[in-house]
Amino acid sequence: MFSNRTNWNLAPNRLSEALSQRRSRLQPIFDLTASNPTECGFQYDTEAILRALQNPEVISYQPDPKGFASARSAVAEYYRNRGVEIPPGDIILTTSTSEAYSFVFRTLCNPREELLVPSPSYPLFEYLADIQDIALSPYPLVYDHGWQLDFHALQKSITERTRGIIVVNPNNPTGSYIKRAELEILNAICMERGIAIIADEVFWDFALDASPTWSFAGNNNSLTFTLSGLSKISGLPQMKAAWLAASGPERIKSQAIGRLEIIADTFLSLNTPVQLALPVLLDQSSFFHKQAMARVQNNLAVLDRQLALKKSASRLRVEGGWYAVLRVPVTQSDEDLSVTLLEEKGVYVHPGHFYNFPSEGYIVLSLIVAEGEFAEGVTRLLPFL
Repeated sequence: MFSNRTNWNLAPNRLSEALSQRRSRLQPIFDLTASNPTECGFQYDTEAILRALQNPEVISYQPDPKGFASARSAVAEYYRNRGVEIPPGDIILTTSTSEAYSFVFRTLCNPREELLVPSPSYPLFEYLADIQDIALSPYPLVYDHGWQLDFHALQKSITERTRGIIVVNPNNPTGSYIKRAELEILNAICMERGIAIIADEVFWDFALDASPTWSFAGNNNSLTFTLSGLSKISGLPQMKAAWLAASGPERIKSQAIGRLEIIADTFLSLNTPVQLALPVLLDQSSFFHKQAMARVQNNLAVLDRQLALKKSASRLRVEGGWYAVLRVPVTQSDEDLSVTLLEEKGVYVHPGHFYNFPSEGYIVLSLIVAEGEFAEGVTRLLPFL
């Protein structure tokens, strides 16, 4: 009696079962996967946030399919402060980047058409695609002193059913940014094939050095949808506010925005209090960003010092975001390693196959874990390897 699109394997995996058992026994867990910033010990300007949510105008309901003009102007100002010009009229507010993805997928794809998706990357895409009745075709990221797009493999993956290419900038979990030269090649491919770019930039602000980074927002060469939101930028996932910004050649961009506006009008999902508060919530980004980057840098330093001493694993280069990828000896599957590590050392990590790494020998750590917990977890982790 259920649809095929939700015919997923709902049985818990071995790692989640081991985690549940350890919690039920009240045994200590050093969670090196924690990614919810509100649970990682960061400070927030509580007074300013609560005051912004107490706007008397919340009593009035004046729906706008794209979102309130004041909120979209705040998003445009966020980009302007980073050197990118996006007209507020080209921005559509959503409750999450997941919803923004669903809007774009519906705009671009008929059932059974496909999008290209990077590999490795986070597993959310598979569920979003299933729900929208579309297919995903992976294209590889390759590592050679840093991560790059494999354009030969990417172009071979394009078929007559391909409607767009998803890029994550920087990628999660590899932390690799799209380089300017790569952006230009992507534009050339998409213009030639008549397909779109979908750019997930939720971690774009979190660069680890001063090297230039390029946003897809404002990319006018090919039809582009850039997604981001408060969850990462301001460390406020509970506020459920995100957006997509459309750019590209004017004619095709206007057609896309018109279709997106109808979809958004059908759902009218983003609530009034958060829209009214959005300028203030976006202003919180600088306060949160300073704390998050200090945490990431400190945890990376701890990790690198321990790696230099133990030499039992190596860290792959990371350019931005909140995650580190470790290359570990392949003595068992990554899942077996993660389960045994949790059961014997109380350290919880994600195995590489969660993110579609091409082979065994990878684990993924969050870098926003509270510093004391991260240091203890790494101290327990590396000798075990």
